[in-house]
Amino acid sequence: MSPPARPRDVVIGLSAVVAALRGGEASVLTVRTRDGLGLPFGRFDPDGHRTFELALRAFVTAQTGFSLGYVEQLYTFGDKGRDAPVADLHGLDAEAARIVSVGYLALAPATTQGASDTAWSPWSRFFPWEDWRRGRPAILDAVVEPALRSWAAGDEGRSSRARLSFALDGVGWNEERVLERYELLYEAGLVHEAVRDRGGSAPSPDGLGDPMISDHRRILATALGRLRSKVRYRPVIFELMPPEFTLLGLQRAAEAIAGVRLHKPNFRRTVERSGLVEGLGRLDAAAGGRPAELFRFRREVLGAQPVGGLSLPTSPREG
Repeated sequence: MSPPARPRDVVIGLSAVVAALRGGEASVLTVRTRDGLGLPFGRFDPDGHRTFELALRAFVTAQTGFSLGYVEQLYTFGDKGRDAPVADLHGLDAEAARIVSVGYLALAPATTQGASDTAWSPWSRFFPWEDWRRGRPAILDAVVEPALRSWAAGDEGRSSRARLSFALDGVGWNEERVLERYELLYEAGLVHEAVRDRGGSAPSPDGLGDPMISDHRRILATALGRLRSKVRYRPVIFELMPPEFTLLGLQRAAEAIAGVRLHKPNFRRTVERSGLVEGLGRLDAAAGGRPAELFRFRREVLGAQPVGGLSLPTSPREG
C-alpha cells in the first residue's frame, strides 16, 4: 500500500522589492501579471531550492532579466486570520490552506529596461502621500484626512492613530511609518486591496495609489520604511549610487528615498565627517552650471571598522 500523499497545507511565497534611483525618483521593479501589477515573485520549493535567497535570485532573473546584487530579507508575513492584505500565489497552489509570504529588499545601482512585461515604477505611484520634497502632499488634505475622519467617527483610538500616522492636527511627519500608514488605510477599507480581500465591489477613494496583486503593496511599504530607517545607521545608500557622484547627487538620492527635503549645508557636513566618501580631485563636467567635485564611496572601510549611515537633517521648511 502506497503511503498517503504529503499534505500541502503551507506554501511559502518569495517576493522581491528591487529598488533603484531613476530620473531622481526612488523606483521599484514591477512585473505585469494576468491579475495586475506586482513584484517579482515565486514559490519556494523545499526539494529544489537550497535557500530562500538563491530561489529568489533565480525567480528575479527568470522573470525580469536582472541579476541581483545587494539583498536582505525584510519580513515574513504569515499571521493566520490577521486583518491584513491576503497573500495569494495566483494558482501556484490553489489547495494551500496557508500562505507564508517572505519579502526581500534588493538595491540596484544602475538600471536598464528588462523583460517586456517588467517596468520601473516610482514608489509615489503606490504611496502618493509619502513624497514631501515639495511640501505637504495635497492628497493628505483632499482625500486621506476626510476619509480617515469619517472612518474614525469620534473613536479616539482610531483618531489618534490617524493623527500620528498621517501628521494630522499639527503632528510631525515620521517618514519611517510607511507600513503603519498603508495598514491603517487597509483597515479603514480605503485602498483597493481591502475591498478586494473582503469580497466587496465598492471602489476605493480616488488617488490612494495604484493597487498591486496579493500582498505586494504591503511588502513594498515594508521595504520603503526599512530603507528609510536603514540609511541612518548603515551606508546602504551607496548601493544605489554610481561609482562617482557629487555631494548634491548624493543629497538628491537621500531625499528621494526619505521623501523629504534635506538641509544642504548640514547634510554636506554630515557626509564629509562620516569618513565614507573621498574626493577624487576632479569635477563633474557633465553637470550644468558650476562644476562640482566628484566623490567615491570608500567601500574599503566596511571591513576595517564599524560603519554607520548618514544623518538626514531636514530643511526647516520640512521640519
